[in-house]
Amino acid sequence: MKAKQIKGVLFDLDGTLADTAPDMVTALNMTLQVNGYEPVPFAQLRASASHGSIAMIKAAIPKVKDDEIPALQQSLFDHYQQVNGDNCKLFSGLENFLQRLTELAIPYGVITNKPARFTRPLLNRLGLTPQMPAIVSGDTTLHSKPHTAPMFLGAQQLKVSPKHILYLGDAERDLVAAKAAGMISGLAAWGYISDQDNPNAWPADLSFVSGEQLVEFFSKLG
Repeated sequence: MKAKQIKGVLFDLDGTLADTAPDMVTALNMTLQVNGYEPVPFAQLRASASHGSIAMIKAAIPKVKDDEIPALQQSLFDHYQQVNGDNCKLFSGLENFLQRLTELAIPYGVITNKPARFTRPLLNRLGLTPQMPAIVSGDTTLHSKPHTAPMFLGAQQLKVSPKHILYLGDAERDLVAAKAAGMISGLAAWGYISDQDNPNAWPADLSFVSGEQLVEFFSKLG
């Protein structure tokens, strides 16, 4: 796989482009406390941050009853809205990578399962919204990843054929969705991957251990 084949780049958000886990875990522990549960250490919850609110709740409360989840989820959303972006930053090397993409005139954007009411405020706080022609959230289309609907919409917004788009993600569903849409699937190995995951079995065309490696991959272009 050659970098010159890539004419656009799309990112998963949580655990790929941005380290959102500190804020998400803070919001979850706020939720646990107001609902009578003990807070849970960050290390225990970090890997679940890429899998959404319900996965995080189940990671914190393994014996939670199904009928308790909706109220806990709404409480988590309310608390997350208060702290969204407070302690979030791009992963190491990605600011330089985005700058490199700009220099190469390669457009980039985000396809995430995060609800739009959290996605855009976060990207605004990171100062990235004006630079992204493609921003697709979990509720932008009728289906979220691993469905191809958000992938094709992202490609359309980027104005690049899917076969020339590198999609970077840290979860199996990200790579499955990218492959199904005909994109180049890239594993963000720095992301929220747990000891129970088996990324070697995921359908990745490329794998990167850091943003710095991404910069190096694109270094011979331009």
